[in-house]
Amino acid sequence: MALSLRQAFFHNFLGQAPKWYKLAIIAFLVINPIVFAIDPFIAGWLLVIEFIFTLAMALKCYPLQPGGLLAIEAVAIGMTSPATVLHELEANLEVILLLIFMVAGIFFMKQLLLFIFTKLVTKVRSKALLSLAFCFFSAFLSAFLDALTVIAVIIAVAIGFYTIYHKVASGKDFTQDHDHNNDEQDDLCKDDLEQFRGFLRNLMMHAGVGTALGGVCTMVGEPQNLIIAAQSNWNFAEFFVRMSPVTIPVLAAGLLTCVLVEKFKIVGYGEELPESVRKILVDYAEYEDKRRTNKDRAMLIIQGLVGLWLVAGLALHLAAVGLIGLSVIILTTSFNGIIDEHSLGKAFEEALPFTALLAVFFAIVGVIIEQGLFAPVITWVLSYSGKTQAVMFFIANGLLSMVSDNVFVGTVYINEVKTALLEGKITRDQFDMLAVAINTGTNLPSVATPNGQAAFLFLLTSALAPLIRLSYGRMVILALPYTIVMSFVGLATIEFGLLDNLTQYFYEMHWINHHSVAEAAAGAISAGHH
Repeated sequence: MALSLRQAFFHNFLGQAPKWYKLAIIAFLVINPIVFAIDPFIAGWLLVIEFIFTLAMALKCYPLQPGGLLAIEAVAIGMTSPATVLHELEANLEVILLLIFMVAGIFFMKQLLLFIFTKLVTKVRSKALLSLAFCFFSAFLSAFLDALTVIAVIIAVAIGFYTIYHKVASGKDFTQDHDHNNDEQDDLCKDDLEQFRGFLRNLMMHAGVGTALGGVCTMVGEPQNLIIAAQSNWNFAEFFVRMSPVTIPVLAAGLLTCVLVEKFKIVGYGEELPESVRKILVDYAEYEDKRRTNKDRAMLIIQGLVGLWLVAGLALHLAAVGLIGLSVIILTTSFNGIIDEHSLGKAFEEALPFTALLAVFFAIVGVIIEQGLFAPVITWVLSYSGKTQAVMFFIANGLLSMVSDNVFVGTVYINEVKTALLEGKITRDQFDMLAVAINTGTNLPSVATPNGQAAFLFLLTSALAPLIRLSYGRMVILALPYTIVMSFVGLATIEFGLLDNLTQYFYEMHWINHHSVAEAAAGAISAGHH
């Protein structure tokens, strides 16, 4: 049946998205200017909620298009300005370069990664132990590397596993020596596909939470950690030591949670790797081992050496993360003979849509800044004093990081606290305590939703998410046990004085310095220049 021109416009709008979703986006676009004319503050929060809605419905429609329409309208009606959006993009250029180059660099190391993780998955039969290994591995790497890099590695591995399974399930046997008959293929798809998807969902969530557990520990783990360390005049060792009264108990509790949710099959965890799929992966590993030539071995060696350079370059901060990623692309492709332009282009397919989405996200951050959406919360929290103030900062940071970007929240709060210090409203000891509360508050409770952590959002919008049926809602549910445990353990360490007692002990042991307000001012000036 031929469509009228009006029907064709509506049909083309957001493509195959459900009709109710299209109508919802149209309603948002109509309502926003009206609300903004009445009350800009309410309109700002309404826009934030609408953008979160587009993220939640990522499997219905990629958030770039609906979120981008909301951002364009926000700029057009004056909720933020193009200059503010550009400023946010410039301030986060390293994150953008990271996405463009580092994720693409990992693409050219996927043979090595798949080799290592295939061995791990096929050799470790205990699901709880395997989950713990994924969680700990992600936490350890995230303490030295960027969480997005780590999650990109795990996504590449999971897609590799799924691709191997899919080839066999489709009758495209990787050995090409025999074909599975149709009955076997049907049984494989019907009986094992959902269980295999559940297995991969479990591992991805354990790995995602691991990036938060490790990322909070060091000044290089998350972007806001670097900002907080610069404002506080803390070096790498001092940052780790000051955070440890909170981060070490949380890390232990997080790893214990990983084992318990698998053991007791809580909220969808405990999905085992089907034996038929395990056999496929084992057969694949054996087949690859047998057919591996010296050329293949040379490629693996090059990828291994480049991997060592990647870890060393990031851990020692030899260059910006994105530039190290670019060097990974150049080194790996040069020595492995990948010189065709189209072969290079495939590496960027995964990261560039998310990079564009991140740019839209910074436009929403611009609205938050210009409309002062967080100002009432900051004023309220600063009205408290002593230990209660640190507790309230942890809670406020955590709640805001669940619905906004934790980098933005951490940056806003540490700047406000630094201003209070320089104006004499709080002491240096209070500042140090609040800096710890801000860092842990933005990193730990933010695992509750994909909004808070870029690694979670990257996972949600990756090519893997629809393959394993990992939706926004399912991520929230799977993250719930971790959110509860990590938030309450972090809160308890601050509330019951562990942070106070250990900080005093660190002073006496000369593991940390008692900085002056003058040093704090110097740190603020230095951070401003950067």
